[in-house]
Amino acid sequence: MTRVWQLTVSIAIFMGLSAPALAEDAASPIGKKVENFTLPDFYGRARSLSELDGKVVALVFLGTECPLVKSYAPRLRDLTVEFEKQGVAFLGVDANLQDSLTEIAAFARSMEIPFPILKDKNNELADRIGAERTPEVFVLDKDRVVRYWGRIDDQYGFKTGAGYVKPKLAQRNLADALAEVVAGKPVSQSVAKADGCLIGRVAKVEPKGDVTYSNQIARLMQNRCAECHRTGELAPFTLTSYDDLIGWSAMIREVVSEGRMPPWFADPKHGHFANDARLSAEEKQQLFTWIDNGCPQGDSKDLPEPRKFVEGWRIGEPDQVFKMAEKPFQVPAEGVISYKFFTVDPGWTTDKWIAAAESRPGNSKVVHHIIASAVPPGVSPRDPFAGIGLGGYAPGTIPLACPPGVAVFVPAGSKIVFQLHYTTNGTAQEDLSILGVKFADPKTVKQVIDDGLIGQLAFRIPPGKSDFEIKSKDQVSRDLLLLDLTPHMHVRGKSFRFEAEYPDGAREVLLDVPNYDFNWQLTYVLKEPKPLPKGTWIHCFAHYDNSADNPANPDPTRTVTFGEQTWDEMMFGFYSTIDPNQDLTKESVAGRPGEKKTSARAVE
Repeated sequence: MTRVWQLTVSIAIFMGLSAPALAEDAASPIGKKVENFTLPDFYGRARSLSELDGKVVALVFLGTECPLVKSYAPRLRDLTVEFEKQGVAFLGVDANLQDSLTEIAAFARSMEIPFPILKDKNNELADRIGAERTPEVFVLDKDRVVRYWGRIDDQYGFKTGAGYVKPKLAQRNLADALAEVVAGKPVSQSVAKADGCLIGRVAKVEPKGDVTYSNQIARLMQNRCAECHRTGELAPFTLTSYDDLIGWSAMIREVVSEGRMPPWFADPKHGHFANDARLSAEEKQQLFTWIDNGCPQGDSKDLPEPRKFVEGWRIGEPDQVFKMAEKPFQVPAEGVISYKFFTVDPGWTTDKWIAAAESRPGNSKVVHHIIASAVPPGVSPRDPFAGIGLGGYAPGTIPLACPPGVAVFVPAGSKIVFQLHYTTNGTAQEDLSILGVKFADPKTVKQVIDDGLIGQLAFRIPPGKSDFEIKSKDQVSRDLLLLDLTPHMHVRGKSFRFEAEYPDGAREVLLDVPNYDFNWQLTYVLKEPKPLPKGTWIHCFAHYDNSADNPANPDPTRTVTFGEQTWDEMMFGFYSTIDPNQDLTKESVAGRPGEKKTSARAVE
């Protein structure tokens, strides 16, 4: 049984109910008959459930823009073929307010969906059967009684942010249920909670109130969401029009209420950050009031001027651009892809001073993140302590842009290394990502940015452990100004905290991330550089959940050690500093200036 079902059964036992009685409860569709219905397919042709008499039916609720639906498209194709000869018919239903017949048709063609998809206008069928999310499946036996309700399997899902992918499929929930129903057996696990996008339902209240899309919500979306949720960017759907929002209003409420969106995970009790993406309490209340009041559109005259976003390079035209490889990398339609490394020789025969750098994905649909670094001569590209950071790309990140008089120093003969993490999206893709750099005039550089790295390589996270701590520390050997902080763990990462222990014994939390999410590789940029006097210790505390309660855990029975891949783990606290007393314009500099602080200590 899944953890959700176990919990449900436990509650039932506590209340004096048996598990079978609970399955028949009014809140569950299990054991209930689905009466015949007729809905149009995306060609506009009327299709009825009765056309499939004599067959077991997998009724699959889908949405054209839901990322989990796209991830599961290949799996649904395979299951259709697997069970077709056993008398099983698949039937798709799209109940989303925001999905038109044209969009459903385009989705079906691009995803190669082999079964009909019907449009459930006004979500009447979804309401009648109790469908909540996409993708969500109801298995009907030949008498049209619901025998299974829930997810397709356990490989893809939502955790706190954009989702997770397990490297190995463990539970084929839908396939197992279909096999049992075809064989005339009771379904051993009739309910398995479906992750996914909430169905975009028609509002149940007449739109009303002073908070309208035109007057308030359009501005909020432009300022807080449209950077990613617009055409051509990495978000799975756009939020740039009224029609976009009304279909996603329930999902917006959920992700904002749970703190999943906008992506920002720092505890507000500690630190002030220039790139803080949180909605204010007032903005949240405006949004929730608007949704509660039926999403009134308002007067179009109140709409703000469309925001003009930076197109192309955010750092301006680069002095040099490097491709990660000569040919694009081929990304398969599904599965887990191990990290890919690409080494490029930039031909730098002299020292370089980098004023700005920007990594750009060739295909934002499948590029989860890019880490770009310069590796000095004679150093392994895979050494995690060797690279000189040139920024990277991930949802929510900003390019490297040094203030005037500050630069990153790269010695002659260095190579550029691209580390790429790809995620599949249901269709085969290709990617050719790039890095652009802008150089600073060495004569104008006063201070050099130093990369700091505190981490652990020697650790063993026990199987089943839900809150395992790994800690490390490093000491500042001179007066510095702290610029930013970046925690890094993998999918078992639970929380991460930076603390400063000053020479006088005082301690301060610099950054606390109580709910770490691997999907968002965020750098937390301080509003004002923080002085770190000589002798200050920087402590890092990382916690991991290697239990079965972590839905993103690839294998809770395994002892986890350090490794580059997502099913391994890392414990790194990155930070950047400058020396407030440094002025290279007044010094004679030989070799790389500054001091790179790294640490790889044993477990304390």
